[in-house]
Amino acid sequence: MTQTPDEDDVESRAKLLPEERSAGSEAPLEQAEAILEESIERTEDPEGTRKDSSQTPG
Repeated sequence: MTQTPDEDDVESRAKLLPEERSAGSEAPLEQAEAILEESIERTEDPEGTRKDSSQTPG
């Protein structure tokens, strides 16, 4: 991975969505950073990450 999530993006993503709030999160900033890192990885290497992603059809 060549990019890292921007701090402002992490803080914005850490604001939980209603369904996330109801499920709860003990570490929203860490969760947001992991989500954004995975998104960057999928964007930078879509073919290489396709088989590992549950969100991308094979």
